[in-house]
Amino acid sequence: MENELFQTIKEQGAKLDAIWKSVEKTRKYFLVIIWVTVILFVLPLAGLVFIIPQFLDVYLGSFNGLL
Repeated sequence: MENELFQTIKEQGAKLDAIWKSVEKTRKYFLVIIWVTVILFVLPLAGLVFIIPQFLDVYLGSFNGLL
């Protein structure tokens, strides 16, 4: 009976290690997804905040002499 208990505890420890490894892989995957989202969406969006006013200034400035 005591050997069965130790065997069960060892099996549970092995399963916990496997679960931990899986959780760490998932955590790293989500971290990569967050960084890719920031790089591909948020940074260009922030860049547009500075580029659109400058573009409009140049574009509307070309009509200044016509009006």
